[in-house]
Amino acid sequence: MILVTGAGGAVGSALAGTLRGAGRPVRAAYHGQRDVDEAVAAGLDAVRIDLGEPATLPPALCDVDAVFLVGAMGPGQTRHELNLIEAATAAGVPRVVKLSVWRADEELTPIARLHRPAEVALQESGLRWTFLRPNFYMQNFSRQFAASIRTAGRFAQPRAVAPISYVDVRDIARAAAHVLTTDGHDGRVHALTGPEALTYGAAAEVLSRVLDRPVRFVELSDADARAAMLERGLPAYHADALIEVSRAYRDGGAGTVTTTVRDLTGREPATFEQFVRDHRSAFV
Repeated sequence: MILVTGAGGAVGSALAGTLRGAGRPVRAAYHGQRDVDEAVAAGLDAVRIDLGEPATLPPALCDVDAVFLVGAMGPGQTRHELNLIEAATAAGVPRVVKLSVWRADEELTPIARLHRPAEVALQESGLRWTFLRPNFYMQNFSRQFAASIRTAGRFAQPRAVAPISYVDVRDIARAAAHVLTTDGHDGRVHALTGPEALTYGAAAEVLSRVLDRPVRFVELSDADARAAMLERGLPAYHADALIEVSRAYRDGGAGTVTTTVRDLTGREPATFEQFVRDHRSAFV
């Protein structure tokens, strides 16, 4: 039995679907009771957990052989993930696969600094562990930029010079499913990327070509980018973290391309062009 936390999120939902499609027993953990009820009504094994409420964790961990751990980004993320690690240890769960973040061990960004203590705790826990460290999600384009691309033919981000090796969430899910269902990954760190690194300008060119209309990247100052994020309703904590990530990688550091997805899954990861084609309806 594999417990998938964050089953309502982008990676968690894709992973749960991938595992079920492969006939693997999955318990999907959601934060909201409505999501649990809908999943149960659909015939799925689903539970409600709140990583901030340790008492909700032992029932979810009953008879579980492996946990896929993903915490929601925020000030409480580190404590929440540590709660799950402590509960898994107490429940005798043998194995945890943690969804982390690009270059987490270097703690270059606020997001990395949220993840790293949980990585260290797993390394010291005595549990079998594996870390997945994906680069920026391609799905950020369809989730965060799609509205402005549809209505204005543009997307805006803080100033960026260097390319980024975006990765498709579906490839992260396939890699995670492989790690969770095969041996040989204990004590391993897998850095996940797509097959190429693109600047925002190059991504705009791909969008223009696939959508058959002009799409341009608008470069913002950090202050203007932060204001735009706040206007979209993003909490100040998240906006500040994303600005610092942009600063850390704007001149390089997120452009490395790995073969890890192919090595793990036996198939080439999706290109950005393929991602746009598959999600075309989000942009038009």
